[in-house]
This record gives sequence, C-alpha cells and structure tokens, in this order.
Amino acid sequence: MDSPISIRLGQRARQRIEREGVQAADIAIIPAAAGGPKGLILNGIDQWLFGEWLKQAPRPRRLIGASIGAWRMAASAFRDPVAAHQRLAQYYVQQTYPAKVDAAYVSRTVSGLLDSVLDGRGAEMLAHPDMLLSVIAARGIGPLAGTRGRRWREMAGFLRAAAGNAVSRRRLAGAMERVVFHDARDDAAWLRGGFDAFTSHFVGLNEQNLRAALLASGSIPLLLQAVRDIHGAPPGDYWDGGLIDYHLHLPYQRDAGLVLYPHFTDHIVPGWLDKSMPWRRARDNALDNVILVSPSPAFVARLPNRKLPDRNDFGHYGQDHGARMRDWRNAIGESQRMADALAQWVDKPDLRVARLF
Repeated sequence: MDSPISIRLGQRARQRIEREGVQAADIAIIPAAAGGPKGLILNGIDQWLFGEWLKQAPRPRRLIGASIGAWRMAASAFRDPVAAHQRLAQYYVQQTYPAKVDAAYVSRTVSGLLDSVLDGRGAEMLAHPDMLLSVIAARGIGPLAGTRGRRWREMAGFLRAAAGNAVSRRRLAGAMERVVFHDARDDAAWLRGGFDAFTSHFVGLNEQNLRAALLASGSIPLLLQAVRDIHGAPPGDYWDGGLIDYHLHLPYQRDAGLVLYPHFTDHIVPGWLDKSMPWRRARDNALDNVILVSPSPAFVARLPNRKLPDRNDFGHYGQDHGARMRDWRNAIGESQRMADALAQWVDKPDLRVARLF
C-alpha cells in the first residue's frame, strides 16, 4: 500500500540519518508554512510530534511560522500541546461566513477564533521551558505604507507590489519588510545576518504583543484588515507573514541541528506571490539540514474532493457550512495516518523512500 507521506531530505540531513538514524534530540528547528486550511492536514503530525516524540528529548527548540503556521507553532508551545492543537482544528473548522462579507467582519471572526485557541493562557507559550516561538508578519512600506483602511489605496498598493514581485523578489522588498516576533529568551541570531533582499526587524514577544502578532501574521490583505502599531514593533500596518515567507525559505543551514518540517506540499515556495512561478522554488543549501514531510499523492487522492482543504472551499460549499465542516473533519481524521507513518519512519528510517531536494 502506498505510504501516506512523502519525505525529502537535504544532503547533510541524509548523511546524519545514515550515521545516526533520526533522533529527537537532533531536532533544533520546526518551521510551519502559511497556507490557511491546508495546514489542517498536519494536525495528526502536530499532535504526535509535540505531544509524544519531542518530549522524549527535551531541549531548546525554535518554532517559527507564518499565518496558520504561526498559529500551529503557538499551539505547540502550550503545556498541553495536544489539547491546543485540537482546539485549533475545532475552531478553525467552525468558521462560518454569510454570502456577503467585508474585511471588518472577517477580522472580527478570525480574532474570535484566535481568542478561542489561546483560551486566555497565551502566557504559557512565553514560558515554555523548551519551545521558543517566533511569529513572522509583513509590515507595509512604500506603496503599502499608511493605507489606514482605505481599500482603494490598499488594493493599488498590493497591485504595485505584485507587479514588482513578478519582476523579482527584490522589488517586493520595496513594499514590505519582515518582522520577526520572537521569544525574548531567543536572540534569533540565525536570522539576523542578511539572507535575502528584505529588511528584517526583530521584536521580543510579550503578553502585550503576542495576540496582535499572531493576528497580524494571518491577516490576508483585502480579506482582513491590517493590524496596526503593534506594541514594541515599528509603527505601521501589519499583514500576513506569508506574503514574504509563504513556505519559510530561511537560512536553516546556519544551525548545527536538524530541521523537521511538516509541510502540506513537497516543495518550498519563498513568497505567496511566487506560487505560480515554479522557477522560484527553493533548491539551495539553506535546505541542507532539512527533513521535509508532506502528504503523498496517494494520500491526497483519498481525501474528500481528492484534495487538501483550502480557502476556496468557502466559495465551493457556499452556505452549506455543514458539508464543508464534515469534509474538513474527515481530512483531519485522515491526518492520523500521516502521523503513524512518520512515527514508523523515524523509528526505522528507510532512506530508499526519501528524495533529496
């Protein structure tokens, strides 16, 4: 029977696994991509990874994410990560919207969802003895500075940003900056040396800015309102971190440990606007120490509609919220097969089934 997971490895990761196997103590970084409902398919892996396997080898670990990835990593830093991931899946699935909706309505709904996930205990994430959370958001500059809720300016600014990005990612850096909200105990040194064209700001997470940072990281332009003037961060409008870091193409090779990357696809796209540009997929030495685990084509073919849950489902199902919720819950239930397959592979890694980047 075809495996429910696909595995891709960087060269250094493969060599280390050949020598030592896959050891929980070697996992230093866990990234989590933006991608909205697609992230739900990793719920089974998230519960096993943070609820069982990594607990065997306590050590400082960097959890870094954008958009739903940031929310998944935040859930992972609770004292009870299994319950937190169950809350995230439950409340994310239960989102409903009327046929006609504006950005203010969506922002209120998503804000309420975040509050349900945090459950009034966000401070737990900042005090976890091992898990060091980082949340990525994008700060508007240039054509995206000072839009202040003026929809026409916002739309014009993002059209200019998209046009620039079509030429090069360097041009997109003239419209937005990366802001990394990181655990105050972590200096985020591995990200501070330049690695791409974007200016990066580093802001310590605290109880005053944690919620705003998580909300901003998932605030999709035009669909949600920007989050403004976050405590401790440069003033301005903040948007979805996936605009710059869709699949988190970060300098992982700077860490001596391994990177375990549960992902909803088998490749890494730098920014959200690069999705239709396969030539921009990451293929460099940044992935040298990465273990990327994703759903296999055979697994996806067994899901409702033969695809992962995605944002288009809100339009596809329309006001039949019950049918969408049913199919999303079925997909989440299937994700346990991915977790079981990964647990078996890390116990006895078969490198014949793993491809190099």
